[in-house]
Amino acid sequence: MAKSLEEKLSLLADAAKYDVSCSSSGSKRKNVGKGLGNAEGMGICHSYTADGRCVSLLKILLTNHCIFDCAYCVSRRSNDVERAAFTVKEVVELTLSFYRRNYIEGLFLSSGIFKSPDATMERLVRVAKSLRLEHQFNGYIHLKAIPGASEALIEEAGRYADRLSVNLELPSDLSLQLLAPEKRFADVLRPMNHLKEKIDEQAADKKNALIKHTPLFAPAGQSTQLVVGASPESDRHILLLSQGLYQEQKLKRVYYSGYVPISTDARLPALGSMPPLLREHRLYQADWLLRFYGFKAEELLSDQRPQLDLQFDPKLAWALHNRQYFPVEVQSAPLEALLRVPGLGIKTAKMIVASRSFTPLRFDHLKQMGVVLKRARYFITCGGQYLTDPDVADHKLRLILARQQPLVHRLEQTQLSLFTPYANAS
Repeated sequence: MAKSLEEKLSLLADAAKYDVSCSSSGSKRKNVGKGLGNAEGMGICHSYTADGRCVSLLKILLTNHCIFDCAYCVSRRSNDVERAAFTVKEVVELTLSFYRRNYIEGLFLSSGIFKSPDATMERLVRVAKSLRLEHQFNGYIHLKAIPGASEALIEEAGRYADRLSVNLELPSDLSLQLLAPEKRFADVLRPMNHLKEKIDEQAADKKNALIKHTPLFAPAGQSTQLVVGASPESDRHILLLSQGLYQEQKLKRVYYSGYVPISTDARLPALGSMPPLLREHRLYQADWLLRFYGFKAEELLSDQRPQLDLQFDPKLAWALHNRQYFPVEVQSAPLEALLRVPGLGIKTAKMIVASRSFTPLRFDHLKQMGVVLKRARYFITCGGQYLTDPDVADHKLRLILARQQPLVHRLEQTQLSLFTPYANAS
């Protein structure tokens, strides 16, 4: 029996919630003429669930049919789930309809692999091409780049999508061989490398004064997703991998998805166990330190301490393990040192550097700037003065700071439903 459009939407929006790599920031696609939508400047309007998932895009799978049998995936070939597939026309019409009703600002389109990687990629490209050329849609479009698809199709996708993502899924080739034996790490890295080359080519063309116009190619770059907790890799292994992807592939984001147990497979965590959402949260915090605070993965974790501290955020945990670098004198310390102080964010640290050249700073100044003194007071001096006992012992300091930590509540891994009445949404 043929499924209605609403039935397909219910199935394929729900199946898409396991793919978290849906940030919309970074694109600069302008609306020229009488087209629909806009995705320029700082990105589109979007909101997030409690665990950081973006909900402002129409986030769906083209189909949940899949020729692969990855143990961790709800859409795997052997899983007994109800299957559905959109046509290209249906995805286009849904996107335009939801956009016109102001429900969404763009499209995040992924898919199971049906028939072959090329067949799947070709249909994803047709959706984006129809939106851009036939309907002059200038809103945000994020497409999944399918490993194994031809370079020509990947390049065509980059001409119509704002961002492309190639999901590594698992942090090592060994885990892929165990849980997704039909996939190989190298096959996933290959389209990543090709996308980087094309993005670099576009950047070089923009700098060339002889080239007057450079066509857009994935202006918001590329991203990837790692599933956390389905395989045994440590946080150190995951952060070292992410650091390499940022440095070598120039990825915009690495997303971390706590594994949601969906199978009784002996290779996976027990069915009914909770997704490691606190671990996922700590990885995002550590990732932020890598990208914006000047930290290296090797500093945050070691072979002797390979897992992130679940009690303290990564910057505070690093400071507690490296008290020899403290206290930091806010009147004279370089920005790099200020950024490592717990309780100081990027804006606050820059404000301190800008302000201290005009006037000597006091602790009340720091509080007005937004410094979290209840945490920072143990790691800074201001004009040579301490705000607390400078000789507090390590174990006592950990107890003091532990009492300041908020209670860790159970996080519900949910995605906003397109069918949830507004009054019941939280």
